[in-house]
Amino acid sequence: MLTQGEDVEVHALASRGWSVSAIARHLDRDRKTVRAYVRGERQPGVRAAVRPDPLAPFAAYLAARFADDPHIWATALFDEVAPLGYRLSYVSFARQLRLAGLRPHCEPCAGVSGRETIEIAHPAGEEMQWDWFERRRAPWGATAYVLLGTLPHSGRVRGVLAESLDQPHLIEAMDAVMRRHGGTPRIWRTDRLATVIVTGSREVQPSFAPVAKYYGTVVEPCPPRRGNRKGAVESSVRYVCGRWWRTMTALTPAQAQTSLDAFCSGTADARRRPAGNGAWTTTGALADAEPMLALPAAPYPATVIVSRQIGVNAAVAFRGNSYSVPPGLAGAQAQCRHRLGTGTLEIWSPAGAQLASHRLAPDGAGTLVRTAGHRADLERVVLAAFTTDRPCERKGNHPPGEPARAEASLLLAGLGPDVTVDLADWAELAEVTR
Repeated sequence: MLTQGEDVEVHALASRGWSVSAIARHLDRDRKTVRAYVRGERQPGVRAAVRPDPLAPFAAYLAARFADDPHIWATALFDEVAPLGYRLSYVSFARQLRLAGLRPHCEPCAGVSGRETIEIAHPAGEEMQWDWFERRRAPWGATAYVLLGTLPHSGRVRGVLAESLDQPHLIEAMDAVMRRHGGTPRIWRTDRLATVIVTGSREVQPSFAPVAKYYGTVVEPCPPRRGNRKGAVESSVRYVCGRWWRTMTALTPAQAQTSLDAFCSGTADARRRPAGNGAWTTTGALADAEPMLALPAAPYPATVIVSRQIGVNAAVAFRGNSYSVPPGLAGAQAQCRHRLGTGTLEIWSPAGAQLASHRLAPDGAGTLVRTAGHRADLERVVLAAFTTDRPCERKGNHPPGEPARAEASLLLAGLGPDVTVDLADWAELAEVTR
């Protein structure tokens, strides 16, 4: 194989009338190689194939199969061409298929890779983009659901951990994110969340429409299969997962929320952003200048419902605290209901009976909230279980008593008469047979 420089020299010498042999001696190359380059049969930098292309006989068949199904798996094609005479391995087949470029391009399935792109204008305070990310096997033993809200104009991101992906938890998390931002923009941009958008349409869920009206915003879903329309929050998900989640040391959801707030207001807000005219600013400073709508005094009054098991201390756990119920229900399931904007927690039985109502303690305070009535009832139950009797003698001799022996006699009677053998009769029988 000749280099580009040698190919240029070969053609220059040939144009001057040099023979192939003279050029070959001059370049110290084989005459057949020089002749191929002079005739244009070979190109510089391209090594000549030492054997025929093993895929060439099957090109027409493969083109026909791709016309039938552009997305047919290469493994399925290999299973088809092997009986037709293809003798190499699947690895060779897949490589040759890729290099030959026989698979047709499918635009709807191509995603955004290789497409032309353009920056989307995001005026200050116009839009907030929302997205969940979830991580299994969190340090506290459950799945972590984190809702991120990003302002695409400045790139500022805030996040809140939630216990579930249902609509009440979504509303609570959205309100908490917006209060961390200090307001709400005019548009909420989401993907096609089933809790926000009616599946298969662009219509807002009837149960979610009052939420948007309450905050004075407009809900805009991304076009179908175009998640890159909310690329700002997608970028935030990658950033928060890579910079915060992977190195987080929190062991409880409350600690994780504190860590996330510190990361977003510290490291994330300190990212540099161009301010024009060669000046630089930060994400936080850029976001502080965005005009936002004021938030209502209280969150939208959705009701968050979670299921909890009642402990042996006649209490249920809810967001880092414990709340009492009447005694005698240990091990049973109960529903904790909290209406957003109120400071009350109601505990209901699965049958629909209200068991207790408490004032909420600060999340993660580790407080046991117990009413005076529940305390008195529980003390009464606990004291009633006490006894002043002496403990049983565990090491004494306790043979079977009269009732036990009587029962044993009845059991033995059911087995039939005992079998006995007279040795004298046995000896006489032996003597006769001798």
